[in-house]
Amino acid sequence: MKLKKIAYSQLNSRQKEIFNFQKVAGLLADYGFNCLKMADDWQGADFLAYHKDGTHTLKVQLKSRLTIGKKYQDKSLHNSIPV
Repeated sequence: MKLKKIAYSQLNSRQKEIFNFQKVAGLLADYGFNCLKMADDWQGADFLAYHKDGTHTLKVQLKSRLTIGKKYQDKSLHNSIPV
């Protein structure tokens, strides 16, 4: 099988969410985090990132662009955008 890069613009919204999760999870792994994608939003989070030290857990909301939403205020959520 010959692999070739995909065009992000050709993905549907669900595929874009999975793509973005994989990109962010890969970056967080460099900092000692293990990321678990949620089947549905849990307390506003699309995924959880557990640090190897066992004391830090991030609830992360995926976005396709930088967003500041009041509905996420005071929920200890971290926003992530693809790199």
